[in-house]
Amino acid sequence: MGTVRFFRHSTQVFRYYIPTEFVLLAIIEFTALVAALYFGLEVRFWGTDWHSHFGAFLPKAILYATVMQLSLVAFGIYQRQAGRFMDVLMLRIASGLLLGLIPLGVSYYFVPQFFLGRGVLSLTVLCSFLFISIIRLLFRRVVKERNMWSRVLVIGAGKKAALVREAQQDRSLKGLNIVGYVAVNGDDTKGDDVIILDKPLVEIAQEKDVDEIVLAVDDRRQAGVPAQDLLDCKMSGIDILDLITFFERRTGKIRLDILYPSWLYLADGFHESTFRRVMKRFIDIVAVLILLPLALPLMLITALAVFIDGGFKGSVFYKQVRVAQDGRPFNIYKFRSMVSDAEKDGVARWASKNDSRITRVGHIIRKGRLDELPQLLNVLKGDMSFVGPRPERPEFVKQLAENIPYYEERHRVKPGLTGWAQIRYPYGDSEQDGLEKLQYDLYYVKNYSIFLDMLILLQTAEVVMLGKGAQ
Repeated sequence: MGTVRFFRHSTQVFRYYIPTEFVLLAIIEFTALVAALYFGLEVRFWGTDWHSHFGAFLPKAILYATVMQLSLVAFGIYQRQAGRFMDVLMLRIASGLLLGLIPLGVSYYFVPQFFLGRGVLSLTVLCSFLFISIIRLLFRRVVKERNMWSRVLVIGAGKKAALVREAQQDRSLKGLNIVGYVAVNGDDTKGDDVIILDKPLVEIAQEKDVDEIVLAVDDRRQAGVPAQDLLDCKMSGIDILDLITFFERRTGKIRLDILYPSWLYLADGFHESTFRRVMKRFIDIVAVLILLPLALPLMLITALAVFIDGGFKGSVFYKQVRVAQDGRPFNIYKFRSMVSDAEKDGVARWASKNDSRITRVGHIIRKGRLDELPQLLNVLKGDMSFVGPRPERPEFVKQLAENIPYYEERHRVKPGLTGWAQIRYPYGDSEQDGLEKLQYDLYYVKNYSIFLDMLILLQTAEVVMLGKGAQ
């Protein structure tokens, strides 16, 4: 069972926890993408006296595999929910490989010595699809047959433990097997999944092959679980997590309903070093300088469409005050997607689904996020970054900060064009949505890294192409 337990752990990469099975899966699929190029070459020149030389084509194979795997990441095939329906997964794989041809073609323009002919490239993409589809079918079967999902034992069977049950029922917790709830002092002992602590905890954990123990007791002072028992489990290779950290790792957000102040300042994270800040700014500037020339044609077409839709009058651009890092106000720029007098009474309103104020062109450019292209200038000015919590209007910030604890903490970093909350939660138009998105924003502020930024940018591609969350 030791090998299986190894697979069920998570690997921390720059503060971001990735299930170990997906790390290994990514390595296997990268190798398959490299192999696909060689298969493509052999099939293309089958029957001739041509023979491939492994070393000569290795740089081309590595470039191909790198670009294609990043494209597959952008289409979310390394998310747990991606494997629920095999037909949808196949579609994601095919779309990722086909869209990957665009950046691959651009890379050939800058590095022409890595160029592949159309025949070889077509066969390589076809082999890639076949190889990765077969790998995913085998992976799905192995995980299911060997029950390789993480096995979790919850200490507690009261109100806090009920949060784990609820998260299981609404499918917030994926890839987990909750083996039981250990009743402690004052807990209800009824239920098929409730375990009575009639022997050392480590024995129960070993019998049930537990990977993680989650402390979800209502009152730790009366927990009923000796510290020595928990230490024995820890020394046996079982992770011990508090409830907040458990939800943080498994759901990618920091739950406010169980958050206490000391966890914030004692937890690892919430630190933006000078090096990270300088690197983030450097990447922002370089990215804008690269993207702005490419985006200009789209911006000109969008501006023309907005102008025509407005009856050849009114402003094409829209300027609005938002809140930046440290609570500083700044002007955000967008293409106008609403009627000119959308707030003629001066009252700030959330944009809602099927909002009557949105114009015909506005619906289109919002779906493709084209209305936000002028914010590249905000990034260049330094008011925003590519990745960070989305900036809100001062009126909404004041309202939300009065009713939601820790709301101001999202302003510890620069706001962004896209963010963790944007790829994990649909568009919000209420105070409850603001609370939900804050939980994801706090996760980002705590675990910020360049790696997490890259992951968010890649997954934003999926959100934009599939039109998720747009209003």
